Amino acid sequence: MARIKGGLNAKKKHNRVLKLAKGYRGARSKQYRVAKQSVMRALASAYAGRKQKKRQFRQLWIVRINAAARMNGLSYSKFMYGLKLAEVEINRKMLAEMAVNDAEGFKTLADLAKSKIA
Repeated sequence: MARIKGGLNAKKKHNRVLKLAKGYRGARSKQYRVAKQSVMRALASAYAGRKQKKRQFRQLWIVRINAAARMNGLSYSKFMYGLKLAEVEINRKMLAEMAVNDAEGFKTLADLAKSKIA
């Protein structure tokens, strides 16, 4: 039986990595060994970035809600506690959207939260 060399499979693997490294500067996009390291790091950073994105959006929403709550005489924690006592289940994303685009609606929620705390 004839011996099968691995050249074709190696070439495929190299091309797959080099395709992912397209757009990188210098040797990072030309040489397999350097490109492989760069691609592995980039994929790891992309994975971590997808997790960080969720954290950063939640932080942004909380900052916006806090700013709007303070304009209505409440801190963020008291506002959220008041909503919890009032059994209002609106997520932070929607509350932040209301804080930016619907000041009147947010004010009614703030008043409701105030009344439940007091």
